[in-house]
Amino acid sequence: MNANDLIYDTITSKKLTYEQKLITLAKLAENSIDVLNIPPRTKHYFETGAINDLAEGHAPYRPRYIQADFGKFLKEGSKFLRLGPAKNLDQALTNLAIIYRHTPSITSFPVYVGQLDELLSPYVDGLTDDEIRYKLKLFLTYLDRTITDSFCHANIGPKATRIGYLILETQRELKNCVPNLTIKYDLKNTDEAFLKYAIETSLMCSNPAIANHIANQKPFGADYGICSCYNILPLSGGAYTLTRITLTELAKEAKSMDHFFNELLPECLKLIADYMNERIKFIVEKSNFFESSFLAAENFISKDRFLGMFGVTGLAEAVNFLLRDKNIKYGNSPQADELGIKIMDKITSIVAGFDALYSPLTGGKFVLHAQVGLDTDIGITSGVRIPVGDEPENFMDHLRHSAKFHHYFPAGVGDIFPIAQTAKNNSQALVDIVKGAFNLGVQYMSFYEQDADIVRITGYLVKRSEMEKYFKGETNLQDTVALGAPNYKASKLAERKVRLI
Repeated sequence: MNANDLIYDTITSKKLTYEQKLITLAKLAENSIDVLNIPPRTKHYFETGAINDLAEGHAPYRPRYIQADFGKFLKEGSKFLRLGPAKNLDQALTNLAIIYRHTPSITSFPVYVGQLDELLSPYVDGLTDDEIRYKLKLFLTYLDRTITDSFCHANIGPKATRIGYLILETQRELKNCVPNLTIKYDLKNTDEAFLKYAIETSLMCSNPAIANHIANQKPFGADYGICSCYNILPLSGGAYTLTRITLTELAKEAKSMDHFFNELLPECLKLIADYMNERIKFIVEKSNFFESSFLAAENFISKDRFLGMFGVTGLAEAVNFLLRDKNIKYGNSPQADELGIKIMDKITSIVAGFDALYSPLTGGKFVLHAQVGLDTDIGITSGVRIPVGDEPENFMDHLRHSAKFHHYFPAGVGDIFPIAQTAKNNSQALVDIVKGAFNLGVQYMSFYEQDADIVRITGYLVKRSEMEKYFKGETNLQDTVALGAPNYKASKLAERKVRLI
């Protein structure tokens, strides 16, 4: 379909809202020009699907993910936004709502709205719990209705706070998809009661997910945030770009195991590194993003705290394809898992040898990320997860498998587990499971009750009721419904193994 037809189909669509049409038209305009040097072999891998830039567009003019220092903003205000320091909770919530509107990302919405408990704790003294709940309810409802994209994330923890509990309590009532929420859990320092309350909340509304705070501090220290689905990135910075290798598609080109390991994999990885450097170079040297953004001018972000995320997905099907003659499967066979580990060791070694432009925080290197997938991924399992239908019978075996692979991904990796309804009667068991999994090396996990309206697709949240509207051809407020609904069907996510506790 040519550009004119795409534009016409967009402006006449019955499924897209006005805002969704506007964003789609902007993307079509961006993709109408080519400013990046893309060699023929890179184009080849784009065509096969072995390389995918996750809809970043042909002419990058902003970083993919931005995690601004909202704490600094609340304390100091903003000259550009003509806002002074926040002096009370009403001002803090209003000021945050304003700066979110001016914080871009690849989605055109903020993918990170901050460590909410830390941001708001200084402003709750003198207020009753009822007063705080009322204000939080208005604020969180505003976010859900105006940030109409589920790739938006807030964090709480690891310290248990009054406002942290109230955020979870409010989430139980609202059951919103935005923001996606994660509790940072420290095995040594987080009150177990806080984790238990968070897990019980998750069983009610699929929020929050749980991050291993100790493990996730390794790349950037405590100054990290979790944005979008579950991307671990430095505060006051973020990610310039995220391009992935789809191992499933690369394996299909392999004439032999040696061909895959010694020719295809090194070539494809090098082309991705070169491509990401092209994007980074254009953002920094040509787009003038950092020169024109008040976020940079007022030191809410720093160019030196951005990096390139090297995505990996489809490991399971790649392993299964390469071992197709042996009739064994990833996640169910030690030999298959050993091949998965061999592939990840090779990727880690090769990527460590590449130089990443304008990335001083990571020593001029890219950082690996287990990419969660796209609505167009058919027969490709997100990141290093086990495919739906192949999950081990034993929940503990599944978690042990996750622990073998999570450590490869400093920029984010996670697993999703539907939980039987009976778990609400024994939430302490889930607390013990999380603690045991994190001790094994699991870095991020999320739960949702098997019959909950809100489900996690690949990392983001969508309501089943909204997906039903989508399949009927109705418009939806959140654009991620249009991504999640086809993925939910195509990837048979309704058939994920439900874990009994």
